[in-house]
Amino acid sequence: MNEEQEFDYEYEYDDQGQIVYYAVRPNKTQIKKDMAALFALSEEISELSVTQINTLELPENIHKAILEVSKMPHKGARKRLLKYITGQLNKIDVDPILEKLARIKNKSAHGVREHHIVERWRDRLVNGGQEALTAFLNEHPEADRQQVRQLLRNIQKETETNKPPKSSRLLYRYLKSLLNIDDDFDYEDFVDSNVVSEEDDDAEFYEFDIEDDDDYEDDEDE
Repeated sequence: MNEEQEFDYEYEYDDQGQIVYYAVRPNKTQIKKDMAALFALSEEISELSVTQINTLELPENIHKAILEVSKMPHKGARKRLLKYITGQLNKIDVDPILEKLARIKNKSAHGVREHHIVERWRDRLVNGGQEALTAFLNEHPEADRQQVRQLLRNIQKETETNKPPKSSRLLYRYLKSLLNIDDDFDYEDFVDSNVVSEEDDDAEFYEFDIEDDDDYEDDEDE
């Protein structure tokens, strides 16, 4: 998407049978749809971690605005800054950004699948008794049997005494390491970053001016 709109051309024949070309103005409805898509892209990028945002290699002004909006509450000032980002994205080729974003999302999806594998084994070990432990050790003979047994005993004690599930988290981390799950993926952070606030009303349809201002003002909400 570029700042300058390309005109489609149609033609008709004049009285002498000659072709006469004329420009057709861009469809404003389509322009608004394109801008709404860029607004959604701006929001999606703002929900990423700082590390993920850095991998997108955004232009400096967009990168700075994205980092700022990611820290803001879902209120009017945030919407205005997102609209500024949208206008800036409209001036550049966003295809490289979309490609990098797709890779980030694929990695996150892969991390979620791996998390579920670890989570299923943890739940099975905690709830399945000796039969589950035997099945796990048969499948993973390289596991530290003594450590796993001790963690399971600690989990049982914490459950009986209503203590925080420290050992359950330790078991999860051990299984994650044993199964060679990517340490760069933090499932809890992933879940937190994808929670939608009940106060978020940004899902409404936004009206965009065809010409967006180059600057934005971080006004206080009235």
